Amino acid sequence: MLHTTSSDTLRASLTRGEKGVELPIPAPTTVSNALASWPEYTVDAFQRSVLFLDLLRQRGDEEIEITSRPMATVLSFEHELLMDGRSLPRPINYALSRIVPPPGVVIDPQKRPVVVVDPRAGQGPGIGGFKAESEIGDALNAGHPVYFIGFGATPTPGQQFLDVVEGQVSFFERVVELHPDAQRPFAIGNCQAGYQTLMVAILRPDLFGPCLVAGSPMSYWQGVHGKNPMRYSGGLLGGSWLTAMASDLGKGKIDGTALIQNFDTLNPASWLWGKQYEVYTHVDTDGERYLKFEKWWGDFIQLNGDELQFLVDNLFIGDKLTRNQLHSRDGTTFDLRSVTSPIIVFTSMADNISPPPQTLGWILDLYRDVDDIRATGRTIVYCVNQEVGHLAIFVSAKVGAKEDEEFVQMMDVIDCLPPGLYEMVISPRPANIPAEGFVTGNWLSRFETRSLDDIRALGRNSPEDDRAFAAVARLSDMNLALYRAFIQPLVRALANQPAADLVQALNPLRLSYTMFSNPWMKGVQTLAANVSAARQPVAPDNPFLALQTRISEQITAGLNKYRDQRDQMEEQMFFGFYGSPFVQALLGLNDSSEVRALPSISVEEVAARQARSDAYAAKLQSGGFDEALSRAVLYVTAAERLIDQRCALAMNVVRKTLLHLSLAEFKAMLRDQSFVLQLERERAVEALAVMVPGAQERKNLLKQVHAIISAGDLPLAMECDRLSRLAEVLGLPIEQPMALETSGET
Repeated sequence: MLHTTSSDTLRASLTRGEKGVELPIPAPTTVSNALASWPEYTVDAFQRSVLFLDLLRQRGDEEIEITSRPMATVLSFEHELLMDGRSLPRPINYALSRIVPPPGVVIDPQKRPVVVVDPRAGQGPGIGGFKAESEIGDALNAGHPVYFIGFGATPTPGQQFLDVVEGQVSFFERVVELHPDAQRPFAIGNCQAGYQTLMVAILRPDLFGPCLVAGSPMSYWQGVHGKNPMRYSGGLLGGSWLTAMASDLGKGKIDGTALIQNFDTLNPASWLWGKQYEVYTHVDTDGERYLKFEKWWGDFIQLNGDELQFLVDNLFIGDKLTRNQLHSRDGTTFDLRSVTSPIIVFTSMADNISPPPQTLGWILDLYRDVDDIRATGRTIVYCVNQEVGHLAIFVSAKVGAKEDEEFVQMMDVIDCLPPGLYEMVISPRPANIPAEGFVTGNWLSRFETRSLDDIRALGRNSPEDDRAFAAVARLSDMNLALYRAFIQPLVRALANQPAADLVQALNPLRLSYTMFSNPWMKGVQTLAANVSAARQPVAPDNPFLALQTRISEQITAGLNKYRDQRDQMEEQMFFGFYGSPFVQALLGLNDSSEVRALPSISVEEVAARQARSDAYAAKLQSGGFDEALSRAVLYVTAAERLIDQRCALAMNVVRKTLLHLSLAEFKAMLRDQSFVLQLERERAVEALAVMVPGAQERKNLLKQVHAIISAGDLPLAMECDRLSRLAEVLGLPIEQPMALETSGET
């Protein structure tokens, strides 16, 4: 009886999971059987440890090798240098390269070029083409010429952030020169490169086609209580004076590891334990994947202190971009409304670094409603992933095979969308629909019209929250001025290059790589080779493996608990101090202070809008078959507030085969007809009979509209009603097509 009880106790201790959930691993029925499993487990654990140490050795060797090459990149595609930014009037450490297509990939030089701009946020370049299934890979597979804007590990002396923005204008000019007969480039900016690329597009909107910004913050104060703690860090440190001091101690340079550690500390469970443990447990299969990612993650670069100071003061703490308080050297205001081509925002609900309130909040900062967006002729499309984290937005192969592929396939469709706000919804292709014709792959996209309330629903600061962040900005300016006046001269006098190099070399994050790259690890390499040849993996049902899993879960749970309590405490401290009316009063703020006012509309802009409205009103009955067809299709698709990709691609075929219009001509015509419908929809529809007077032309018009609308699923109920209305206006027999009973799904 005693023996049975002990066995049951051991079994329970080994199999009971967190919150009483049992681990799905059978345990031995006796203590003796359990202990007999110990040698098997220890052999496996020893072998795993050796193989894991050898991975760390390889990781360290690769870190030293890649950081020793100033222009190293982790791009998996062959590329050739076209322009070196160091030769520009204001030298920058960026370069423009052409991606060489892999064997078997055919490029059409007449197609719209794609330009991928990599983020400079602590690591080296190449993440946009890190894998075959990536932004670059998808664009190449679709036959587009692809260009890449990367950078070196060390900035040029005196390089400023605005030098980079203004210098990249030259890169896009070169791409346009190389493809004079193609549509303007499709620009992709990841993370930090997203807002940077939009700033380039503000300076020269004529050089850009659609602009995709992936995981890029633009409204930096925004967030949700209890979810987005990174936005509090500037305030808790007293502002940007520490950035200035770090630059002074580094002799004008800032180590990129400082930025990477900000990412790491957001998730200590993954940083301190989970990432390494995951590789340890799958050391036989995950080694190559781990080393490939760590080669980029450990490719630490430098930034000029003035560059980062500009970003911290004006963006991360000052939040000046969407309040139109940033200006170029020639006085141009960086106003996102000046980007004339469509802006596509790719964001994720699971992104804790650039959450949706920060990636999409700029729309609420700049526009009063969707009519305001339409009045300026702007098109904004956003796509929300529900699962992936920040890095996965531009690293994950799943994202590359889904969202990135659809963005590339739909770039011309997006470019021709009527002005407004849309959500791009990507759904799996149903099994009964083959991947052919207007179905370009395993996914189907639709563009659903949205309102600003849909953006607010993703998270938005209250006026009280905004005042707290405004207080941070004011205190930061004061502290920075005090530092520069009283402390900076002393720090600069004491700082020297050998000390700066030593501090950089001894950075804990760098040491976690380099400490495993030394002659003493040569024995590990030899031992790992022997272990691989005599590998003895433990059985999946080994009870000590179950115990190991349980301990790992407890460590992860403990670190997650620490993270949650830390984040909660930081949020309470932040709003407790900066939300205090007393503190705000000391900083010149009060309840009536409006720190985030919508930008005003000038008298000239009001007059220009009225002139455009009058011009479109004059086009109510003008035009022929081409304009009538475009107007009719827009009228029907607007019924259900969505545009299916199959309908859009069918319309594109009609553009080529029937209308014989260039994409630019077609886009202009669609915009004209969209505005006409918005002004006076019923009169615009009735005018179709005037625009298409012939009976045969009318029949052909209605036939084409039916064909385009039916390229997707069966027409929805309201679409059928509008098709009937078209037939009535054109004086044709009403043929009520079969309709789906539900709406909004395709």
